[in-house]
Amino acid sequence: MVCLSPVHPSRARIRCCEDTLGRQHTRRWNPTSPELQFPELLYRASMPLPPPRPRRIILVRHGQSEGNVDEGAYTRVPDPRIGLTSQGWEEADACGHRIRELVSTGPDDWKVYFYVSPYRRTLETLRGLGKAFEPERIAGVREEPRIREQDFGNFQDREKMRVEKATRRRYGRFFYRFPNGESAADVYDRITGFRETLRADIDIGRFQPPGQRSPNMNIVLVSHGLTLRVFLMRWYKWTVEQFEGLNNFDNGGMLVMQTGDGGRYSLLVHHTEEELEAFGLTDDMLKDQLWQKTAKPGELNYNFMRNGQSFFTHFV
Repeated sequence: MVCLSPVHPSRARIRCCEDTLGRQHTRRWNPTSPELQFPELLYRASMPLPPPRPRRIILVRHGQSEGNVDEGAYTRVPDPRIGLTSQGWEEADACGHRIRELVSTGPDDWKVYFYVSPYRRTLETLRGLGKAFEPERIAGVREEPRIREQDFGNFQDREKMRVEKATRRRYGRFFYRFPNGESAADVYDRITGFRETLRADIDIGRFQPPGQRSPNMNIVLVSHGLTLRVFLMRWYKWTVEQFEGLNNFDNGGMLVMQTGDGGRYSLLVHHTEEELEAFGLTDDMLKDQLWQKTAKPGELNYNFMRNGQSFFTHFV
């Protein structure tokens, strides 16, 4: 039982009427006393500083594959087993050198950590990229099935696929589901799960070697064109209409999400507005990327798709 003695508030005392031995005693009220504070505040104060975020998330599309030059390959070989052409290997090598040139600017404690789709063409692209790095520069590699290619079904009939892709153009790339396969909306669902895993890995510093806290870690996602566009859509909360306006990555091409002054990832730190316009970003999307350059993690851009005015015609 705890009671306050009837004295002036500035001299208030807490009297614990009796302790476990039955003895009465008093003590002064100290609002800053650790045992009288909320346990959540004590827990937060005892928490170590969060690990530094990786400086970049680099999205890489696989190099030219056999299926890119001959759609008939899909009638003979399962999609996951389609490999790179000789040009695709060259594109992977060249992309690896571009990534190294990018990440090696600045302090010399930089490293790269790879997530890769389990398809043959992405695994081969990873091997091409890896030639640009010494073993000590590679912090780790994780094969991640959730960033695989959109599923078009099993063995593909060439003529049927031509008809299906023409139908998709009329129906809409995001919602059209291939028979026995996936729509981009299905890819969105599994990418959502992957994004949460990636965010958790970033928050706990999974990419940091034991005892290290380098801000110069770089994540590289080696994946497929549509999957990477869906990843960006999910990360930046773009609408279906905005997704439909995006163009595909080139084979061996890359897009760089880099931390800005506030710590959030923005495409405008590394890329120019002209490059992003060519990729398909609208004026509103570019304004949001400009905001991302200086905003802090956890902040919200209430001027981008949050007030809802673009959804209601009576505001026009």
